[in-house]
Amino acid sequence: MNGCEYMPNGQLIFVGLGLYDEKDISLKGLNELENCNKVFAEFYTAKLGGFDKNTFEKKIGKPIEVLSREESEKGDKILDYASKEKVVFLTCGDPMIATTHVDLRLRAIKKGIETKIVHSGSIATAVPGLLGLQNYKFGRATTLAFPEKDYFPTSPYTVIKRNKEMGLHTLVLLDIQADNDVYMTANQGIELLLKMEEKLGGNIISEDSVICIVGRAGSPDPVIEANTIKVLFDKDFGPPLHTLVVPGNLHFMEVEALEVCANLPKEISKKLQKL
Repeated sequence: MNGCEYMPNGQLIFVGLGLYDEKDISLKGLNELENCNKVFAEFYTAKLGGFDKNTFEKKIGKPIEVLSREESEKGDKILDYASKEKVVFLTCGDPMIATTHVDLRLRAIKKGIETKIVHSGSIATAVPGLLGLQNYKFGRATTLAFPEKDYFPTSPYTVIKRNKEMGLHTLVLLDIQADNDVYMTANQGIELLLKMEEKLGGNIISEDSVICIVGRAGSPDPVIEANTIKVLFDKDFGPPLHTLVVPGNLHFMEVEALEVCANLPKEISKKLQKL
């Protein structure tokens, strides 16, 4: 490297806000916000149901520039600031769950910008914890997307099928269109899974299948339910965000946890007693 080559002297710090409101942020995260020059945030990958931007700006004493999905994915504005100053990029949940954020970090590193991650609560660990399911028994996660015209992706069905063949649970995230304030409900997600079953016929989803639903993980009043699809299909689970879990083979302690934590009826749990 010659002496004339430019080296950035800024820093890009990814700070997770957690799952529900501004109180979920860690002390490390607050410390980074107090000592940074610029704060960006994105809220298109997830929604914090109890987060108040104005209240949080007063708390940290700095304005927060909320980026659109396009601006976040493009990343040029963030990287431009971070090449000269200490920048915090706020995200919902844990920062590195979203591939967009991983890509942004890699681009920053390649530009010589120092990066740092302040981790926080993630839906990937909160949902299994609330249900009492064992985290290591989850296979690949998947996301259900809203169909559009002739677009009806069925890859989530394939993921669930493969996981079930290995006896593994599937974390099913539901589509978010934050710019339009549209969030897929658990009911809509179940309907899509039934349509995929009808189309692909793999015999993995039916009205008698047990499914788990978590609504508003991290909030003071999360919804935690496990029952058959026909029981849960028309139930109101309240405001977003909702998440589904399609169980694989359940350990007896997981079955007990679903009874105690998620209201799984005993007559159903007796049929699931499987190691």
